[in-house]
Amino acid sequence: MTSHPVGTAGVILFLFFRYIFALFFLYGFWHKLVRGWLWSDLMHGFFVKRFTELPAGSFQSIYLEQFAIPLAFPIAWILTIGELIIGLGLFFGFSVRFNAAFALFLVLNFAAGGYYNLTLPPFMIFAVLMMIFPSGHWLGLDKQLHSKYPDSIWFK
Repeated sequence: MTSHPVGTAGVILFLFFRYIFALFFLYGFWHKLVRGWLWSDLMHGFFVKRFTELPAGSFQSIYLEQFAIPLAFPIAWILTIGELIIGLGLFFGFSVRFNAAFALFLVLNFAAGGYYNLTLPPFMIFAVLMMIFPSGHWLGLDKQLHSKYPDSIWFK
């Protein structure tokens, strides 16, 4: 730490943001769980409402009409359970790169569904950074699992 103070500070800052990212996804899971998204048509209602707000023929409206609205119930499950998996994986440093890719996939789907706002680009950028840098090796289970399973892509 004393021989590389700038690098150490960078790693600590990166890990701080990884935990903020994880907490965001864990909160998303909790919010959907307690509001009953897994056993209701709430997601369908959100999609239909957003569809009516978008310009006809836009990519987002076609995405909602052709994909999201018909599959709202399974999407609610994938989103809710996905947020739990991502949040726990990032929190414990387990398969960080895979969970970051999964997070990027979900965030890109938010944007495709017309739920784009200024918070999405930082999430997208940080998800890519987590796919590039080995933060699960800095703090987490990935380092131990990689040494035990060196050929596994899950813990690189």
